[in-house]
Amino acid sequence: MSKTIGEAAGKIWHYLDKNGPASVSKVTSETGINKNDIQRAIGWLAKEDKLSIEMKGRAETLSLK
Repeated sequence: MSKTIGEAAGKIWHYLDKNGPASVSKVTSETGINKNDIQRAIGWLAKEDKLSIEMKGRAETLSLK
């Protein structure tokens, strides 16, 4: 399970590095990672202090620190 989460975290990091800040729904749809793994990977990246999460209206926006 942690391998899957780590791989998802890597995909998210690379996506944000290439494309800049994006909503969770956009990252989910464009990376093809399922919603559960997205949430786990966001937690992983946040714990490692590599991710900023900001609320813009009703959407969470992710960006790299």
